[in-house]
Amino acid sequence: MHRIPVSVIILTYNEERNIEACLKTICDWADEIFIVDSCSTDKTLEIARKYTDKIYKHSFENQAKQFNWALENLPIKNEWIMRLDADERWNPKALYELSEIIKEKEVYGVYIKLKIYFMDKWIKYGGFYPNYFLRVFRKGKATIEDRLMDEHIFVDGNTVVLKNDVVEYNENDRNYSITNWTVKHNGYATREAVEQMISKYNIRKLQTISDLKGAKTEQKRWVKENVYSKFPLFFRVFIYFIFRYIFKLGFLDGKEGLIFHFLQGFWYRFLVDVKIYEIEKAAKDSGKDIKSVIEELHCIKLENS
Repeated sequence: MHRIPVSVIILTYNEERNIEACLKTICDWADEIFIVDSCSTDKTLEIARKYTDKIYKHSFENQAKQFNWALENLPIKNEWIMRLDADERWNPKALYELSEIIKEKEVYGVYIKLKIYFMDKWIKYGGFYPNYFLRVFRKGKATIEDRLMDEHIFVDGNTVVLKNDVVEYNENDRNYSITNWTVKHNGYATREAVEQMISKYNIRKLQTISDLKGAKTEQKRWVKENVYSKFPLFFRVFIYFIFRYIFKLGFLDGKEGLIFHFLQGFWYRFLVDVKIYEIEKAAKDSGKDIKSVIEELHCIKLENS
């Protein structure tokens, strides 16, 4: 086994159920591992110290700002950087493939194929596999979208897709079941609703990887911003769920798939639209602008363009 000249960055907050399994998959391969923690109150850091001493604490605002802080402040020694979530699991085949890819001089970024599990079930259909995310890139060659939700990394240069899968398996969701999942996604829905309001009312310019001619991730963002967002609230949720569950064969994922696709593809999207409706109604009823309503209703301070 040989070390890969890659600096791994993991953002954490109360990840004691995930962090050890994550670190075990890369500790013997990665040249250096950084943990950037948002003041965890559980045993996350105690566990992490068994695998690395490069642990930093920084107050959390959102994922994008936290990761940008890491890029700007960590003493990263390698040319290649990996963003790794605590619930992601690499395997030796994928790591060996990565070690060969980063030797190529004309490659600047690497997309992974994320294999997502829910209730111990691989979600294979509904357009959810393969799900591509740019996770490895050359230092100084990538930017991350400054967004409240669903931020992506963009590389201006040649990229490749890892052939071997990387697994997403969140032990928090498994242990706390649907309660934990719905609480987490309620927070996500708030941030996504606010982000859509930022775009619709031109509160500030949002960075985006949207590109109809780009890779699958860029194409999906283009469709979301230029097609899905143009449909009426609530109606678009029904269309999306039918497309995903019927036409993209989500029903083939069984009972667990029904639960996942309904919650993630309908309930979550419906909740986003409810929050958008709530914000706009509050603004109309009070005579206040959207920005003020968002800041009062959700305690999210918004900067102007």
